[in-house]
Amino acid sequence: MAATVDARGLSCPQPVILTLDEIKTGSDREIIVLVDTDTSKENVSRAATSQGCSVVDVAPDGEGYRITIQRAS
Repeated sequence: MAATVDARGLSCPQPVILTLDEIKTGSDREIIVLVDTDTSKENVSRAATSQGCSVVDVAPDGEGYRITIQRAS
């Protein structure tokens, strides 16, 4: 099961901080991050990659984006 970080309505750096917290403390291999701006999409993707995770998918989701991240095994 995937963990979900709902960062819609938050401005940077909050989506990045929430994502990094989940990467560091969560136990789920897959993390779904919901954001609503292009800037948050780019920053969350970059932060996840910097932590050794893979950004598997970035898909439109309503008025925002759904970012699927996989933690390194």
